[in-house]
Amino acid sequence: MNGKLGVKAVLDGDHGRIIAWLTQICMQSGEGRWLFPEQGLRIETHRKGNARPDGLLAPIDTFVGQGEWADPEGVLMVVEVTSGDSDTDRRDRAEKPRAYAETGLPVYLLIDRDTCEVKVHSAPDGVRYEQVVTVPFGKSVALPDPVGIELDTEPLKDWVH
Repeated sequence: MNGKLGVKAVLDGDHGRIIAWLTQICMQSGEGRWLFPEQGLRIETHRKGNARPDGLLAPIDTFVGQGEWADPEGVLMVVEVTSGDSDTDRRDRAEKPRAYAETGLPVYLLIDRDTCEVKVHSAPDGVRYEQVVTVPFGKSVALPDPVGIELDTEPLKDWVH
């Protein structure tokens, strides 16, 4: 990230279960959207201009015809789930929110298994997200438009390490 070499933590079963849980919720919203896991995205201010978020919520045909690194146009929400590695604090809590806001991604959802919190970043101004709502696992939180989903975070308590 930002020209720095790093090792990405190996994803564990709880990490995968969280993405599956969120995928199911997004599908049930019934609006022709899908949570794409690990889809590469062009993020100019991230690493070498690319990022591979844990999930991207977008209309089902958003990435049709695109290569490994897709254009961020049409992405409604970017999702990261902390992995517990030594780089999580810098990467998921500082660098990615800034890069995603600079790209104009409307909502950044961080599921932080280290602090047992969900952070919903929204209203990007081209530099940072102007709004950040933090709730502990077990509380409900609204994912603002263009997502428009109420997220009950109670199940996340079962998937922390």
